[in-house]
Amino acid sequence: MKRNYSFIIPVFNRPQEVKELLDSFVGLDFHEDFEIVLVEDGSTETSENIVGAFSEKLSISYYFKQNSGPGDSRNFGMKKAKGDYFIILDSDCLLPSHYLTTVDSFLNHHFYHCFGGADAAHSSFTSLQKAINYVMTSFYTTGGIRGSEVSVNRFEPRSFNMGISKEAFEMTGGFAKIHPGEDPDLSQRILKAGYKTTFLPKAFVYHKRRISWKKFAVQVKKFGLVRPILNQWHPESAKITFWFPTVFVFFVVFSVVFSIFISPFIITPLLLYLMLIFVDSTVKNKNITIGFLSIAAVFVQFFGYGIAFLKSSFLINLLKKDPKKQFPSLFFE
Repeated sequence: MKRNYSFIIPVFNRPQEVKELLDSFVGLDFHEDFEIVLVEDGSTETSENIVGAFSEKLSISYYFKQNSGPGDSRNFGMKKAKGDYFIILDSDCLLPSHYLTTVDSFLNHHFYHCFGGADAAHSSFTSLQKAINYVMTSFYTTGGIRGSEVSVNRFEPRSFNMGISKEAFEMTGGFAKIHPGEDPDLSQRILKAGYKTTFLPKAFVYHKRRISWKKFAVQVKKFGLVRPILNQWHPESAKITFWFPTVFVFFVVFSVVFSIFISPFIITPLLLYLMLIFVDSTVKNKNITIGFLSIAAVFVQFFGYGIAFLKSSFLINLLKKDPKKQFPSLFFE
């Protein structure tokens, strides 16, 4: 069955990333027509000139709107799109040449109204970007929550690489005005509407992610703050694994304190875990520097997420605070 694909890409002050992403579109080996809908979300540094340079190579629709967040911008783009199947990307992604061919082949054999793809680190990425990619995707750090070969059904796609049919979009109304967290929220509403989601490991993108420790720390903190809110909205989605980063924080603190005052051997399990991360990351990335950076990234990720998750759980679940009043920075009007 022939499908008309529309790529929906919100962007905020990232013209250079848009250029790199559009360059990767030019290299796709997919021979059917597709369109790109790029939505400028109130940027002060726009991508209009970049888009113009690709107008003869790609079918691109460019829109500028007032800032209302990535979720609302994706909804805006899907309403403007001409296709019957939408593929949502972040502007800091690159596509491998086989991406759309892989997606199209899968949907022709196993149609799903919503899918999520994997993410990987491109060879051109910095060591820091590769280390962050490792801790965000490794089984030893996230338990496969962001996608794995053995866990493909009822998957919560992430909006840096997500497909949704026009039918499912119209049925659910698209993304809510929360960020981050708008993607798992939409996934749960898609499931409740009677549709199925799946994970396509071969339909990966190269995802740059954050390019500094500070930006990465802010990102994972927001992830931790928003998860208890999502659990409140969708209790059936709550998992014990969401508590693991918080447990890790206490594990580290107790290990260090007890090793100082009781026995130095108490810190051994922590050191063994960090050694596992170092060896696994070094082998997979073929780079010892990335292995060391991955250890640092583990602490940034787990402490940032774990402490924020505990704080949010206390305020939202125990004290019954209003999420919008307690964490206004997570919501767009």
